Amino acid sequence: MKSLKLFSIVTVVVMLFGLLAACAGQPTKKLVFASDATWPPMEFMDDAKKIVGFDVDLIAAIAKDQKIEVEIKNTAWDGIFAGLEGGAYDAIISSVTINDERRAKYDFSDPYFNADQGIVVRADDTGIKSGTDLVGKKVGAQIGTTGAFEVEKIKGATLKGYDTADLAMLDLLNKNIDAVVVDTPVAADFALNSPQFKGKLKLAATIVTKEVFGVVAQKGDPKKVLPLFNTGLKNVKASGEYDKIYTKWFGKAP
Repeated sequence: MKSLKLFSIVTVVVMLFGLLAACAGQPTKKLVFASDATWPPMEFMDDAKKIVGFDVDLIAAIAKDQKIEVEIKNTAWDGIFAGLEGGAYDAIISSVTINDERRAKYDFSDPYFNADQGIVVRADDTGIKSGTDLVGKKVGAQIGTTGAFEVEKIKGATLKGYDTADLAMLDLLNKNIDAVVVDTPVAADFALNSPQFKGKLKLAATIVTKEVFGVVAQKGDPKKVLPLFNTGLKNVKASGEYDKIYTKWFGKAP
């Protein structure tokens, strides 16, 4: 009888160790991120209606490193911060520029990407070669973005706001506006790689803003997203995975 009890105890212990071992490789936490998937190559919808891009690959690599599960919700830019405040998701990863105004309302991760603002014009335009050439011009930008803020700083330029950057590009192609100002990686992708605009638009100039992008969380970071992201970011940079992701989407290492 004692030997049977001992066998049973050993069996239970072995089963528990097996269960623990099986669980060891499984995600221990799930975080939901919002992203406005209209900014190729940072975040956009592919032909299969799947969210892809640099930000998507980066957060996937960090999730793997930190052994967490990540879900990305495609969320329109004009409501993305309100959704964060209302708890619809845990954080935002969507090419968000870190600035003092936003820092006053939200918490940010360490910077994960550097960018400036690109000026996109029609391919046959020879008159716009810098930000000063936008004076007297009608310029498009996505509402509430750094591009829109930069256009507002140019006295004499008229800003026309759009819900998404691709709508601004389409209006530019149709000659309803003279230029579009948008983050440099997005500007380059639309002007140089997009099947819809390639050969029809060009990246005419850069407005140097020295922006950095970060992940955004509610003040106080109640879900403790940022420490996980920051640690994971350091690890994927140290391992070389960051450079691989960057090269995949931009054709060269950062």
